[in-house]
Amino acid sequence: MSGDREPQSPPPDGTALPADVPQVPVPIVETPSPDVTAAESSGLPGEHRGGFQRAFTEPVAVTSPVHTEVRWAPAPAAPLPRSGPWALTFGILALIFSLLVGWGFLVGLVGAGLAVVALRRPWESRGVAVWALCLSLLSLVYSAGWLWWASTQGPLFG
Repeated sequence: MSGDREPQSPPPDGTALPADVPQVPVPIVETPSPDVTAAESSGLPGEHRGGFQRAFTEPVAVTSPVHTEVRWAPAPAAPLPRSGPWALTFGILALIFSLLVGWGFLVGLVGAGLAVVALRRPWESRGVAVWALCLSLLSLVYSAGWLWWASTQGPLFG
């Protein structure tokens, strides 16, 4: 870097620089032509220059009542049907059927399925869903007992 020098402009007194110093041409600034007008001073940054009177993020004064209804939103969807009471109904019926016949396990499966759906929904009664699930599972146990007993009573085929 010792041999590299930045270009220098000639001194104002008109003397020449040494030959090893690179010279920079002096810019020539002319006066503006008559069709050019002088620009106004822009002032300080952020100074008001006309146009908008307030910043875009400035709060707007509330002079009229505020409308709280949302006119552009779609109407809320109808709530999904409740499955908790149906699950409890199927659970009770499944328990009654499973005490009498072994093929009542299908009703118990429906009750257990509806109870699981009711447990997954936040608007369903959790107590009803738990009771429905317990009764449906108990009916499945009784139905399995009936089917096991029926299978031990004789040959199923032939």
